[in-house]
Amino acid sequence: MNKELIINAAPQGVEIALLEDKKLVELHHEKADASFAVGDLYLGKVKKLIPGLNAAFVDVGFEKDAFLHYTDLSPYARSLLKFTQQAINDHSGKEFDFGAFQVEPEIIKTGKINEVLSGKPNILVQILKEPIAAKGPRLSCEISLPGRFVVITPFNDIVAVSRKIHSADERKRLQKIVEAIKPKNFGVIVRTAAEGKNTAELHEDLSMLVETWKAIQSNLKGAVAPAKILSEQTKTTSILRDLLNEDFNKIVINDRNIYNDTRSYIQRIAPEKADIVAFYHNGLPIFDQFGITKQVKAAFGKTVNLPSGAYLIIEHTEALHVIDVNSGYKSVGNNQELNALETNLEAAAEISRQLRLRDLGGIIVVDFIDMKLPDNKRKLLEAMEEFMKPDRAKHAVLPISKFGIMQITRQRMKPEMNINTQEVCPTCAGTGKISSTLLLEDEIEKNMSYLITHQHKDLTLVVHPIMHAYLTKGGWLFRSKQWKWRMKYGQKIKVSENTNYHLTEFHFFDKHEEEIKL
Repeated sequence: MNKELIINAAPQGVEIALLEDKKLVELHHEKADASFAVGDLYLGKVKKLIPGLNAAFVDVGFEKDAFLHYTDLSPYARSLLKFTQQAINDHSGKEFDFGAFQVEPEIIKTGKINEVLSGKPNILVQILKEPIAAKGPRLSCEISLPGRFVVITPFNDIVAVSRKIHSADERKRLQKIVEAIKPKNFGVIVRTAAEGKNTAELHEDLSMLVETWKAIQSNLKGAVAPAKILSEQTKTTSILRDLLNEDFNKIVINDRNIYNDTRSYIQRIAPEKADIVAFYHNGLPIFDQFGITKQVKAAFGKTVNLPSGAYLIIEHTEALHVIDVNSGYKSVGNNQELNALETNLEAAAEISRQLRLRDLGGIIVVDFIDMKLPDNKRKLLEAMEEFMKPDRAKHAVLPISKFGIMQITRQRMKPEMNINTQEVCPTCAGTGKISSTLLLEDEIEKNMSYLITHQHKDLTLVVHPIMHAYLTKGGWLFRSKQWKWRMKYGQKIKVSENTNYHLTEFHFFDKHEEEIKL
């Protein structure tokens, strides 16, 4: 698969588009003033304990208090509380030796929030979900710092290897390497990207993450809640960290600073890939050059058309998303069951792309075209699971129900991407009504009279083609409007047409073809 990353830097933020075989599959927008992004670490102040929910509300500086549930506390919550206090109050000037930190006993899974967070302490928390709609951020105390090949989790000594590495020998090899190089008081999760990597590469990645943890300790010294302690890397580098593989063959950026940062980042994590980064400085906007703007306009409407003539209708509610599959004018043959299967398979591929592109989360209900054969329903389920594999968000796909409905759940970490592809009509300004052409004729003549009385000559009136036909029909023989103006004002008025004008738009130009502003 051919993967390209196109990065468009603008004053309001950075837009990142991921293309797979020239098709837009992910679109990310990082605002210039972005805060409370997934992965950010904050020193929060516990404001309110809610025993009924077994949860706490924590002030992290957002307009609404963030939510922390007991299940997100981490078994090492007491160790985290102790570490937070020690790091804040550390005035020794020496480097904090985390390896010598005495880990506290784990909390029980069925415990109560007020037993752990009594006294409403300050606590180091990580953003689990960004603020969505009227809700504040969702927090976790299970701190994790992701790298290219490994993820470190402080306060435990567990080594786990990704289940997506299928070779048992490779899993054992990676386990042994990590157990040998792992510092004390750190757990390590080995990512799928570590498959085939040597000890030096894993050790370098692990060392960088340990340095990040030391920076967190340093930033906590003397900190007053609420305070940001560490930002997740920019979206660009976090996407590269999670996605960069041998399939990537182009990264194009229109900002010199981001280009330099990205190139140096890739030089560090994958030196052999450094040459795929290119700086774009042509005149055309970068998203127009790579056909992304057009794809965005086509993909974000309520109706999404498929190449065969079938189409999707995507509706949103507070609790779920509903997708309806329609066959349109698609017709492969006389076999209705085969038609339904082929349309559904085509729709499934587009639906999996739409979920990633719009970042839809929660419950998604898909009403596919009815099929009678169980075999075909199974084929559709297997195809949907296959199409969803590249999706990095946690998801689950249920078999088609007896009503012909497929249910999908997808993890929602941040607000969905919602782009309005409709534009307000420039003619009616969204009212659905325009002024009468008879009144328009009077308005044109009023402006023309004003210009002529102010000594303007050799005027050219430019209008929409329909209006042009109305003003010039009949010529001098049948007394067209243009001919009447010539008689009335004693000078020739040239009338031209412009197909780019809307119906009631008109402009006057002088003999040098410069517009006369009224």
